[in-house]
Amino acid sequence: MPNYLIWDFDDTLGHRAHGKWTASLVKVLQMEMPDFPIDVEAIRPHMQSGFPWHTPDVPHTHVTSADEWWDSLCPLFAQAFRGIGLSPDKADRLSRRVRDVYADPSAWRLFDDTLPALSQLSGSGWTHCLLSNHVPELPLILSHLGILDEFAVVANSADTGYEKPHPEAFKRVLNGLTGPGAVWMIGDGYEADIAGARAMGIPGILVRKTHPQAKHCCNDLLGVAAVLQESSSVRGDPR
Repeated sequence: MPNYLIWDFDDTLGHRAHGKWTASLVKVLQMEMPDFPIDVEAIRPHMQSGFPWHTPDVPHTHVTSADEWWDSLCPLFAQAFRGIGLSPDKADRLSRRVRDVYADPSAWRLFDDTLPALSQLSGSGWTHCLLSNHVPELPLILSHLGILDEFAVVANSADTGYEKPHPEAFKRVLNGLTGPGAVWMIGDGYEADIAGARAMGIPGILVRKTHPQAKHCCNDLLGVAAVLQESSSVRGDPR
């Protein structure tokens, strides 16, 4: 029976090199209004809520295209731009530039341990899957980074309408697996990745940080193999 690892992407396998949402709005301002005095700390509070992953208990299956997904966020971006003094018209116009900046594949990077860890675990017989709360352009980002073909299943909340830790987000991956043996979740978020997986009966490994309620934690991805090996030994798994 095949054994599967379900990976989170953002801050687990890869990251946006020059910051996330606040940085993207700042970049838009620098491009469109280079002489405008930018107050980063006035933008940041607007990025703490309003994204679909901030309300994971609320599905957004009614959003059926990438354009609709981004359109639903434009009011949030426009509010942030208005909050630093832009007129409503300028705020609305700039809000529609955030997509080009944030989702630009060239802005994304893999962590140094990502490819070695994926290769090591593939060589040990594990099949990789991806489950991410992300933007619609995630497949383009993965392709640019050269890892899209590493995954047997890619489930992205922008496509499925379900954000981790919603049970349906995990079901979208599990339903695509063929006769799974062992299944593990690996991610950097305790609530979304580890607790969400545990609620579905899937053990998890928290990476790049620790949490008092996480049974398995690793400082980096190269420690994942040791956790899996130790767990299989405890279970008496002959593999």
